[in-house]
Amino acid sequence: MIAARGCQAAFKGYRGYPASACVSVNEEIVHGIPSAGKVIQDGDIVSVDAGLIYNGYYADMAVTVPVGNVDPEVMRLLEVTRESLLKGIAQARAGEHLSNISHAVQSYAEANGCSVVRDFVGHGIGQHLHEDPEILNYGPPHLGPVLQEGMVFCIEPMLNLGTWQTRILEDGWTVVTADGKPSAHFEHMVSIREGEPEILTA
Repeated sequence: MIAARGCQAAFKGYRGYPASACVSVNEEIVHGIPSAGKVIQDGDIVSVDAGLIYNGYYADMAVTVPVGNVDPEVMRLLEVTRESLLKGIAQARAGEHLSNISHAVQSYAEANGCSVVRDFVGHGIGQHLHEDPEILNYGPPHLGPVLQEGMVFCIEPMLNLGTWQTRILEDGWTVVTADGKPSAHFEHMVSIREGEPEILTA
């Protein structure tokens, strides 16, 4: 579908990543590698992280979806993660400090009983997939650079039901929760404006 629209898959071959999209299931947080051996089951949650290149510019976004009959506590994890993304985006305005985004995500997540992954973060995006600045999903407010109109960010909270700590599987890519509990991931690409930020991946 990416190729049919005159674009390239941004992830395929990126630092050796083998697939066109990251597909992460249940306790897999990010960078899960899709394969014929990975079969989605009733009750799973599946995160799809996709990126593309169009006319030399990158786009990147992610969503976690429930499959079939998902445990209510896990459904709540998805809802809290999605809402924490929106709380962060609401702070992405010209004149605000970068860490206000981070603080909004963490405050909402932890107030709702979820932990915030610290090892993987959001980022700037443009003519490269990952550009400065890094956008943490945790931390105090009123720190870091002041946002300016025209900046473009990928804001992407990753929240867990258990510990925030992570480990990487032997494939060198798939990041999982250290305790095996479920994780959710939502990401939007956002353009900074004087007023309301514009969600480019809506």
